[in-house]
Amino acid sequence: MTRVITYGDAIREATEQEMLRDPSVFVYGIGVDDPKAVWGTTRLVEKFGADRVFDTPLSEDAMTGFGVGAALAGMRPIHVHIRMDFLMLAVNQLVNLAAKYRYSTGGAIGVPLVVRAVIGKSWGQGPQHSQGLHALFMHIPGLRVVAPSTPYDAKGLLTTSIRDDDPVMFVEHRLLHAVKGEVPEEQYALPFGRARTLARGGEVTLVGISYYALECLRARHLLAEQGISAEVIDPVTLTPLDVETIAASARRTGNLVVVDCGWTAAGASAEIVSRVLEATQDDRPVRVTRMGFAPTVCPTTPTLEDHFYANAGTIAEAAHKLLRPRAARWSPDASRAPELAAFRGPF
Repeated sequence: MTRVITYGDAIREATEQEMLRDPSVFVYGIGVDDPKAVWGTTRLVEKFGADRVFDTPLSEDAMTGFGVGAALAGMRPIHVHIRMDFLMLAVNQLVNLAAKYRYSTGGAIGVPLVVRAVIGKSWGQGPQHSQGLHALFMHIPGLRVVAPSTPYDAKGLLTTSIRDDDPVMFVEHRLLHAVKGEVPEEQYALPFGRARTLARGGEVTLVGISYYALECLRARHLLAEQGISAEVIDPVTLTPLDVETIAASARRTGNLVVVDCGWTAAGASAEIVSRVLEATQDDRPVRVTRMGFAPTVCPTTPTLEDHFYANAGTIAEAAHKLLRPRAARWSPDASRAPELAAFRGPF
């Protein structure tokens, strides 16, 4: 692979290729026909027309119900939410309807609905626009939850999600959309339930969810300055979760740091740590650390954001403390690590 495109372009390309392949696929949601096209991911109106790419009212509950009905009628909707926060208005439709049809009909009827849900901070959007609520949906049987961090995985897993006959929550951190990576031009589909090892190492396993996979790669650079070799894993799919890959790494390194873009209490990091410890309890002991949101609302000001959100420096510091608990405190400057992502507005 030699072609390099952005994460946002990978999502658009997967969508476009599936719309060309299958006339039942359509895209709808607030702002999808805006000139900015949700970081360019929905720049599809000119090619497919307003019947297959269209804006919606500010009514998440009704519009999700519309998507469930369209899926039951044989269509394959992609519902775009520029902020996952407002999926709370559609929880009944997703949890009690979309996720339950397969079970309630004895396996006869599925709901092939893809919900693209954008999470994370950008320029100080605060308590109701920055939340990562993916752990809530991980709790629900019948829903798949995926959160790829690379353009390659984003294209392949969105393709798989669109083709799947059951509802999929496709989680995108807004800081990822400008990230570049190698992506084949042809169509391809990647399986659910396979984690991605982004870098090899032997002393500590860093697991980063969504955007934090990139911050873990940056932290690895800082840890190398201290002579610490870190392995970095992106779970990619949160439901189903590839515990085997993460546990195998943690078993080998003996140290596990899980970094989430959501709250630590009852969160994705808690699920990963508990399942790894269950899988390794008869083997070498594994020491663990979790990082994520403190038990308070997401702040707005940059000063508070610097304390609230993990970064390469705080991740490296936590890993160093885990490995060398008796050493003097080491607090590296995150700016020394190479930048891998940058936010480009406006949302």
